[in-house]
Amino acid sequence: MHKTLFAAACLLAAAAPGLAAQPAGKAWSETWKAENRQWKAYHLMSPVGEKLPVTKTLIADVLAPMGINVLIVEVGYGFEFTSHPELQGRGLNKDQARELTRVCREHGIRLIPLMNCLGHQSWGPRPGPLLRAYPQFDETPSIPLDDKDIYCREWCPSHPDVNKVVFDLLDELIEAFDADAMHVGMDEVFLIGDKDCPRCKGKDVGELFAKVVNELHGHLVGKRGVEMLIWSDRLLDSSATGYGKWEASATGSHRAIDRVPKDIILCDWHYEPPETYRRMGQQEPFPSIRFFQEKGFRVLPATWRTPEACVAMIRASRQGATDKMLGILFTGWSNGPGGASLLAALRGEEDTGKSAETAKRIAATMRAGLEEISRQPSAAR
Repeated sequence: MHKTLFAAACLLAAAAPGLAAQPAGKAWSETWKAENRQWKAYHLMSPVGEKLPVTKTLIADVLAPMGINVLIVEVGYGFEFTSHPELQGRGLNKDQARELTRVCREHGIRLIPLMNCLGHQSWGPRPGPLLRAYPQFDETPSIPLDDKDIYCREWCPSHPDVNKVVFDLLDELIEAFDADAMHVGMDEVFLIGDKDCPRCKGKDVGELFAKVVNELHGHLVGKRGVEMLIWSDRLLDSSATGYGKWEASATGSHRAIDRVPKDIILCDWHYEPPETYRRMGQQEPFPSIRFFQEKGFRVLPATWRTPEACVAMIRASRQGATDKMLGILFTGWSNGPGGASLLAALRGEEDTGKSAETAKRIAATMRAGLEEISRQPSAAR
């Protein structure tokens, strides 16, 4: 990785008056793509503003020296939106987002913001920011707020007004982070096509899911000129793959796979070692990696906190790999505020935070995965 080229691209992006209007600091983006054959990505929950210094230290002192070259920052509603201030949550403002991007680029890291679309519009039954402000967007308004069985609410894919709001939010994040790609989530969608939704009932779940993906793609890729990433679980058939209902679909959304554009990057998350999946009926380790490439998609396999699972995933990804196999994504669902617990774990420092033990496992997984990658021929890295 040639940091002088990255620095030059950053200066060019800042100096050229017409460049800012192009998608995502185009000069820097093109330089990054030319210099990075393999993604070594980390997924980080977005910091709140006062924790930004911790995140900057994590990036500069630990992630970049380890070789991480992509940072997927899960922002969600944790941003001071100006287009829809009724939806802003405690998180970053535009200046802080730009500062995070600056630090990443200074260290050769491509920053990709993430906003959960369609699913994860609540944790439990109580609506999140979008559905609190716009209850008419709820796919399942008939489900009581105290229903203990609901995992996450979703917005209605057929509501005529939801995209007007969501696209504004996505645009604001693209501009704030000067992003050349956007991750839109789309995982763990279970309620789509609810029988009590007057707009969706009776419709094919695969068609509904494809509708949302295609509309997001039309805006992000077609209009904004950025790449689009999603979690891949809803495009897998649970009964055919041997994955459970969390890692694959049991509701029919997998039928969308031949109805969506092939230039979408699929983040294929599976966190257990192969023996676990063999007991569920799988004949080969992580078959979805091969399956998605055969379907024509670029794939970014994703791991979490189990070193042996990560190493097995990397090895499986080499089997029959094509140029559509991008690399590896380490997910960090328990980083500590701003990544503080992960920073401590990777430095070998004491940490008493509630995320400390999980962060240690994530750190061990990252080390094991990056060591396995280092064994590849340099031309493949």
